Amino acid sequence: MSRVVRVTRIERFAAAHRLYIKSKSPEENFEIFNKCSWKNGHGHNYTVHYTVKGPTDPVTGMVVNIDLMKVAIKRVLDKVDHKFLDEDVEFFDQNPSTVENLCIFFWEELERALPEGVELEKIKIHETDNNYAVYKG
Repeated sequence: MSRVVRVTRIERFAAAHRLYIKSKSPEENFEIFNKCSWKNGHGHNYTVHYTVKGPTDPVTGMVVNIDLMKVAIKRVLDKVDHKFLDEDVEFFDQNPSTVENLCIFFWEELERALPEGVELEKIKIHETDNNYAVYKG
């Protein structure tokens, strides 16, 4: 009998962003995003939890080799770590750089990078100690 197990890995990165909708005025953006819309942006030390699921291999006892998870997340972290999300990451050209959209970005990138047979279950990103978002596809 094969049992489904979930494996979560945690990574951290630092990035800056500005919450701003290009089609709106500075006043409208301030009304929506408050000080997070200021023109020079601001930064966070993000924490990403990503969970995969699958059956355990009968020989290794693993769902996935953690080293393969590290390789997959590194490809994504290289795109965002110490970057200004709105200027340096194409995804945020058309999407406000909210923590919710950051979860979707990570999902789309990781889903392509994980080994075959490993299913991504969820992405959880802490923007601050008090704020986080979860995306489950």
